[in-house]
Amino acid sequence: MDRTDRIASEMKRVVSDIIRTELKDPRIPVVTSVTRLKLAKDLKFAKIYVSFFGNEAEKKGAMQALKASAGLIRYQIGQKMTIRALPELTFALDESIEYGSYMTERISQVRAEDKLKEAKAGEAAEDVTD
Repeated sequence: MDRTDRIASEMKRVVSDIIRTELKDPRIPVVTSVTRLKLAKDLKFAKIYVSFFGNEAEKKGAMQALKASAGLIRYQIGQKMTIRALPELTFALDESIEYGSYMTERISQVRAEDKLKEAKAGEAAEDVTD
């Protein structure tokens, strides 16, 4: 793990803590996860991937709130971490958790359909032998 990765990992933890404890904007859901933080090698830019549960309007409002709070989050990072330069922050919505949940649901549906087909095929085979 190189220096940038270590700083990014610590910054991800700090940003997550700031969102959870410092931000009081009602548009930001209680269940907000910082899933990834990509930090440029020169430490000038950080892209923060966040995930929320809610409908599209709630997600849009939460993203607007985070973008509006970027200056405060950046200031808080400076207070909690000792680094030479504070990166410019950008936020991106990460829908991988919802996609994973959707795929798990689809896999369960396909398995249930397969079991139903196997059961019907077994019944048909019994009818033929009788």
